Amino acid sequence: MTDAPKYKRVLLKLSGEALMGNGQFGLDPETVNQIAHDIKEVVDMGVEVCVVVGGGNIFRGLSGAAAGMERSTADYMGMLATVMNSLAMQNALEQIGVETRVQTAIPMDTVAEPYIRRRAERHLDKGRVVIFGAGTGNPYFTTDTAAALRASEMGCEVLLKGTKVDGVYSADPVKDPSAERFETLSYKRVFTDDLGVMDHSAIALTRENNIPIIVFSIYETGSFAKAVGGEGCFTIIK
Repeated sequence: MTDAPKYKRVLLKLSGEALMGNGQFGLDPETVNQIAHDIKEVVDMGVEVCVVVGGGNIFRGLSGAAAGMERSTADYMGMLATVMNSLAMQNALEQIGVETRVQTAIPMDTVAEPYIRRRAERHLDKGRVVIFGAGTGNPYFTTDTAAALRASEMGCEVLLKGTKVDGVYSADPVKDPSAERFETLSYKRVFTDDLGVMDHSAIALTRENNIPIIVFSIYETGSFAKAVGGEGCFTIIK
């Protein structure tokens, strides 16, 4: 583990699929706990951490819409799925002594705080991990865009996207063993080559606010701390 983090405040974007482990859907407690320990490692370095979690392991709005459901309704269902994941991540973090707050873009006061930017900043100043649920609160926007939006609002110096692979490749490395892994990419290259790192509105938002994106493997223990220290295996988009 590195002792000198490169960043003071970071946002970690986790896909819902990252929480499934080797399962086909739902939550894998072992994977959630491993990610919680990785987040704790970064908090212990003195870094302020926010987290945005997707909901694709429970319900994906786009596939619901593709199956004939009205798109806005499907997207709201997807947002509720992200809240379930946020609560699971909160539980795993608090069980290992990390103080957290969940804030949701759709108010649901019984289970979480409503999203209030200044309150979230106060939590970060106090060393709490803030987990943002329910995406942006609007249909037609992905949790990637929510991550880019919250990173911008919170003044994060970098957005780290934890995935199943250790960076961005020219093709799917599972299907194509000859796929090339990129060390560095420009926002423009991600757009023009349609590399599928995040959706275009998320990339546009990070570029506009000059927030680099680091893509790394969340399944490799300790990789989050390494990436925050500028070490390990990842792709940086800037």
